[in-house]
Amino acid sequence: MVVDEQALDDAVAAQAFTGVVTVDVGDRRVLERCEGFVHRALGVPMTADARFGIASGSKAFTALAVMCLVEQGVLGLSDRVREWLGDDLPLVDDGVTIEHLLEHTSGIGDYLDEDGGWSPSQFVMTLPVHTLTTAQAFLPMLDGHAQRGEPGLRFTYCNSDYAVLAVVLERATGQGYHDVVRRLVLEPAGLEHTGFLPLNDLPGDVALGYLNPEGNLVNTLHLPVLAAGDGGAFTTATDLHRFWGALTAGQIVSPATLARMTAARHDVPEEGMRSAMGFWLHRSHPALIIEGYDAGVSFRSTHLDESRTTVSVLGNSSEGAWPVIATLARDIDVELAR
Repeated sequence: MVVDEQALDDAVAAQAFTGVVTVDVGDRRVLERCEGFVHRALGVPMTADARFGIASGSKAFTALAVMCLVEQGVLGLSDRVREWLGDDLPLVDDGVTIEHLLEHTSGIGDYLDEDGGWSPSQFVMTLPVHTLTTAQAFLPMLDGHAQRGEPGLRFTYCNSDYAVLAVVLERATGQGYHDVVRRLVLEPAGLEHTGFLPLNDLPGDVALGYLNPEGNLVNTLHLPVLAAGDGGAFTTATDLHRFWGALTAGQIVSPATLARMTAARHDVPEEGMRSAMGFWLHRSHPALIIEGYDAGVSFRSTHLDESRTTVSVLGNSSEGAWPVIATLARDIDVELAR
């Protein structure tokens, strides 16, 4: 894959990008850029091994954990979610299934309404962030949101879909959500530097998430201390390439299950992509994408399986990565058109 280096330079400068950009092809890293700081106040420069929050990129891990349980017969895609919720979340339609949640067609109300002028740096959790350590703990925040549409009728991106799936995972396994994902997804894939880290106790190799292009204001008070289901994992550029390789090699779910998960389900023109179960797809080619946007996070990783190429942009500010992501997306389009 050929990267337009001048366009990349311009994109890095456009919003003072801070983070890591990598292109891995097979066993070779053909491009690596480190910009900005892991820790601004201390002047710690960015490194390629830094761990980043990936926000909604974590939905892929949730979806894969669910599908592992589907393969084991613990869950079924047609199972009604009400069977697992019981009396909790009474506004969720009784017809909503596991599959509806996975593909964002449940129609349930979203605790985080991204269509209502949502800004990641201004959103305030309705519960004390330090109490949000399990999927179960999110239930009061997920409650009270009216159903927005008939289950299965249309695609509507919904963070609550994946927060509810995390609750199902906990109740189906008797384990905490983070432990389930670690056991079913991260460990089989060999992702030693990927996991869920408490925002108020981050190790030194984690790139702090900054709200603005400048200054030291971080995202600690804007996000759950341990997010569940719809976001919150931390990873590295190297682990992302390893993840894609393990996924496509059948180390997490079977090839048949992966094919089902990554089949195009809906065109989403406003995103310039197609949707699948826990993944996005390139608008016209079989390229897999995970993406995240939140306070202190701007992220995308794209995998082209035929050439074993992974293009990752991990940003530790709310907006800084998007010009870089757009520039590399054009380079990916050129590569896919060959």
